[in-house]
Amino acid sequence: MQTIPIKNVGAAQLVDSFQREYYYLRLSITDVCNFRCNYCLPDGYQPEPNKPSFLTLDEIRRLVSSFAVMGTEKVRITGGEPTLRKDFLPIVESIRGIDGIKQIALTTNGFRLLKDVAAWKQVGVTSINVSVDSLDARMFQRITGVDKFDDIMRGIDRAFECGYQKVKVNSVLMKDLNDKDFSGFLAWIKNKPIQMRFIELMQTGEMNSFFQKHHLSGQILEQKLLQDGWQLQIKNRSDGPAKVFRHPDYMGEIGLIMPYEKNFCASCNRLRVSAKGKLHLCLFGEEGIDLRDLLQSDEQQMLLQSRIFSALQGKREHHYLHVGDSGVRNHLASIGG
Repeated sequence: MQTIPIKNVGAAQLVDSFQREYYYLRLSITDVCNFRCNYCLPDGYQPEPNKPSFLTLDEIRRLVSSFAVMGTEKVRITGGEPTLRKDFLPIVESIRGIDGIKQIALTTNGFRLLKDVAAWKQVGVTSINVSVDSLDARMFQRITGVDKFDDIMRGIDRAFECGYQKVKVNSVLMKDLNDKDFSGFLAWIKNKPIQMRFIELMQTGEMNSFFQKHHLSGQILEQKLLQDGWQLQIKNRSDGPAKVFRHPDYMGEIGLIMPYEKNFCASCNRLRVSAKGKLHLCLFGEEGIDLRDLLQSDEQQMLLQSRIFSALQGKREHHYLHVGDSGVRNHLASIGG
């Protein structure tokens, strides 16, 4: 039987047509979230009828193994809320066992942080991002729809007790809601090894009016930081999109994620796979490239790598958020933010 050679398989590195290199995979393992954040899922999670199930443990292992062969070093596990999966710990253990994966990061709403962070550390989660949108418990509940502020704050303290040297805390800073918390967040990290990350509110299909009312430009925050003596740091190759600032008087750091900034996409180093197995080349863009049919056996790995590499060559140079085009993304929970 004649074998037909397949181009761009094997150890082909993840490099796009603009010579950007990809070391970082954001992997959603569930769409389900138990919070009702007003900027994401204000009506709570609504399951879609007759939709395929989330990726299985074996499918996740095959997927990450293929990405690792192609140069991926960092995997961020996202959702929805990823820790709601009953097999969350086995998923982390499986990824930890894959050659080439050096970092396993977790983005969580913090719901299980206090109870489970020690177990996460033990199975191999190397870093944690937890969302805290306000340091005022009432505003926190107004934004998230849940009364969990005290538990999450205690969970962050518990993470340090378990051996994490740094915790990243995400906050979507919004005009006329929690923007007054900015100075409070700075005071909070003065003597704590927290990277406080302010994420600029992003426009999605379902949230146009909310965006118009509450959007706060990250560039305003950047100017304020620079005026106050904060200094921009150089990125490592597997770092995420945040511009990180440090100040000699602060133990903590500030990260700004500003997708509307010019040249935001020039340093893109990450790809996304949804909980249903679709490769997304951009958070704001196309419907995605289905990979799931090539995740059914270990023998499909070369075909899977070929599809990933070919898809990557179609990645656009930049998104079109700056001209008001958020693509097909109705909300961010469906793709892991």
